[in-house]
Amino acid sequence: MSTGCQGCRNGGGFAKPFSMAFQPIVDISSGRVFAHEALVRGPNGEGANTILSVVDETNRYAFDQMCRVKAIELAASLRLADDGACLSINFMPNAVYEPRACIKLTLEAATRTGFPLDRIIFEFTETEKLDVTHVMNIMATYKEIGFRTAIDDFGAGNAGLALLAQYQPDIVKIDMDLIRGIDRNPVKRSILRHILRLLEELGVTPLCEGIETIGELGVLQDFGVRLIQGYL
Repeated sequence: MSTGCQGCRNGGGFAKPFSMAFQPIVDISSGRVFAHEALVRGPNGEGANTILSVVDETNRYAFDQMCRVKAIELAASLRLADDGACLSINFMPNAVYEPRACIKLTLEAATRTGFPLDRIIFEFTETEKLDVTHVMNIMATYKEIGFRTAIDDFGAGNAGLALLAQYQPDIVKIDMDLIRGIDRNPVKRSILRHILRLLEELGVTPLCEGIETIGELGVLQDFGVRLIQGYL
């Protein structure tokens, strides 16, 4: 634990420069941008893998901290919250030792830039084996502080249902592999219909990712999905 804390103290320890792109999440019921997801990019717009490929055990703690701060600083400078939109930030659960200790730099950045805490969404996905109890503790702590929480790529990982059974986030982002071509695939439509019914019963807002065609959008509209994200 001490090594990790030392590695991300004051947000230092990740030497490679990077920036962020912001992809809108649209509320199709109102036509407004609900949130902007911060996506890692190189300093000149290079793809995310140019940065993520150098993240390892020795620097992931610092990288996770720097991503949070940079996303908030850039979003504030672009005034993305002025129209009521949220900021969605990905985080690495295995880069968080103790939620309240590891959130300090994030809180300082939000306070310094005036970015509202209740407009920040923290989302995570399974990129490595996760301790469900640890993730639950992180998400519950973030919710207590005032952040919103989301599970990303639901349906693609192993812990999605297990985690959902024990903790209900504000938002579940349904993986793009289920959405892609859903207008031509009755099995995908059946699966999505049941997922949406489950989330409605749990009081969780669904968000569908990876919408690229008018046909896909039409199915989601028919199903009553409100929040979408994708190149369309």
